[in-house]
Amino acid sequence: MKRYIALLRGINISGKNKIAMSDLKSEFIKLGFNNVLTHLNSGNVAFSVIEEDSIILTKKIELMIQEQFNLDIPVFIISQEKLQAILSNAPSWWGNDNKEIYDNVIFVMANFSAEIIAEKIGEPTKEIEQIFIFNNVIFWSFDMAKHAKANWWKKTASKGIGETITIRTANTLKKLSII
Repeated sequence: MKRYIALLRGINISGKNKIAMSDLKSEFIKLGFNNVLTHLNSGNVAFSVIEEDSIILTKKIELMIQEQFNLDIPVFIISQEKLQAILSNAPSWWGNDNKEIYDNVIFVMANFSAEIIAEKIGEPTKEIEQIFIFNNVIFWSFDMAKHAKANWWKKTASKGIGETITIRTANTLKKLSII
């Protein structure tokens, strides 16, 4: 069996696209996945399955969400092993205990590239935020007190970009890499 992480984009945000994690977990089990665990209320699901292609898994999960919850939710699938490898290649400034800095990883959905997303967004605002691209993900950190002035903060949710990515915090990803 191989361990995977499913990151659902845009659920349970401001009362929109509501899915109870207990219901989501039940539906993952019905798909034949094992050791299903959810983390937080934002669509993070760890599960085990006999090794399958991530594209096939994505299609199965997106179809299940459409059929069971009547929602069209993009899903990003990554093996736990690959997530661990990505996190082990994080830049030194990312994921430390500095509470003034907010550390994230931007996962780029299939058929898009991190380089193109970064080019569309533009340069990070100096002294407020920084990025590092590795393996088609973007490590992104910003100063919490100055986030409203950050170029990336304003643009990651904009049309043409927001629907091509899903973002998770360092703490969430560290947890998902070991559950």
